Amino acid sequence: MGDRTFLGEFEHLVLAAALRLGDGAYGAALMREIEERTGRSVQAGSVYITVQRLEEKGLVRCTLGEPTEGRGGRPKRFVTPTPAGVRALADHREAMLRIWDGLEADLEGGR
Repeated sequence: MGDRTFLGEFEHLVLAAALRLGDGAYGAALMREIEERTGRSVQAGSVYITVQRLEEKGLVRCTLGEPTEGRGGRPKRFVTPTPAGVRALADHREAMLRIWDGLEADLEGGR
């Protein structure tokens, strides 16, 4: 277990959104995906900082697209999960499933 990369909650959301979006994963699209799927308001700065942190950990790779007029000539920064990122996401998912296993009745009773 010592060689696993554990993800923070927002890292998990950003990485999962990037995996889901595939080639279309960039800052604004990641924000929309997270907001639509979680109902949570997301700040652009938090996405960009998290992407940078994931890149430093080797969990995503970023590439620049072509500059576009609609963005004032700025290129989009596309985010692609690396194999290590996909593995970390799978490990995180498995850990969450294990920790939540058997708690369904307790959750239903709390409503």
